[in-house]
Amino acid sequence: MSKTIKEIMNSSPIVPVMVINNVEHAVPLAKALVKGGITVLEITLRTEAALESITRIKAEVPDAVVGAGTIINIETLNKAIAAGAEFIVSPGTTDKMIDAALATGVPLLPGVANPSEAMRLLEKGITEMKFFPAEAAGGIPMLKSIGAPIPQITFCPTGGVNQKNVKDYYSLPNVACVGGSWMCAASLVDAENWDEITRLSVEAIELATA
Repeated sequence: MSKTIKEIMNSSPIVPVMVINNVEHAVPLAKALVKGGITVLEITLRTEAALESITRIKAEVPDAVVGAGTIINIETLNKAIAAGAEFIVSPGTTDKMIDAALATGVPLLPGVANPSEAMRLLEKGITEMKFFPAEAAGGIPMLKSIGAPIPQITFCPTGGVNQKNVKDYYSLPNVACVGGSWMCAASLVDAENWDEITRLSVEAIELATA
């Protein structure tokens, strides 16, 4: 039985936003992150290697829960699910795409940037959402403001989250996990510096939960 999006969010305080350009990097990158304690992985559909990367990670890294990000329409939704994505993440929402995603039964983490968008999704029974772009959309003050009148929504803030503010985000009562990319930066992946990625993963969890 697959996990719910709530269970997925609660299983890892950090969700790395991964841009994979070389499919050969997919498995060692995922293993480096998992070794560092990060077990929920979001592969963004921004590169030609993304879909194959999802398939390989799901097959070869059993301790990882691998999802697809940058789901912007029904086409990308269907491709991600066909590749084996265990959850899907969108930067924003449209009724057509959200309804199609809900119909699949695959755990969904849709993106919102303000209370009105959050309320629209709440009407559809969605209570777990991505807050994106977090810093540009008001950051921690906005999440606090949304949390007061709509406490039943839980967020994964992504966009501008880094080592300096990850603890402040994660400590909010309406935040279950945070999304970031600093622990799997392109320069580290290109250099195949898996040990440093593992170290940064350990550090990221410690920073968030300290």
